[in-house]
Amino acid sequence: MDKHPIENIMTTTMENIRDMVDVNTVIGDPVVAAEGSTIIPISRVSFGFVAGGGEYGAKPEMAGTPFAGGTGAGVTVQPMGFLSITGNQVRLTPVQYAAPIDRVIDMIPGMVKDVKAFLEGQGKG
Repeated sequence: MDKHPIENIMTTTMENIRDMVDVNTVIGDPVVAAEGSTIIPISRVSFGFVAGGGEYGAKPEMAGTPFAGGTGAGVTVQPMGFLSITGNQVRLTPVQYAAPIDRVIDMIPGMVKDVKAFLEGQGKG
């Protein structure tokens, strides 16, 4: 039995979406900086797909019935941040913060490290 025309339309659309959206779209290619740091871009990918069709006024037993169909798809790629790898340290830097508190929370590990280094320096003096 031959495939229904809507199956051909859906297959073509899904193949095109698969070509557009792959793992390299979400996790980008790593970029190695001169000092040895590696930066990896991270994105959010969203896509939608719709298909439909009909055989208007035709009887199923008739060969060559009229067919009307269509598909549509949309893809959105939104940069989310960068994964920075320097030596043994890995850090996620968001593209934008939702609120100022997000920035403060992101700064806490660095502040703790600085305070620890300061206190250790005071003990040696």
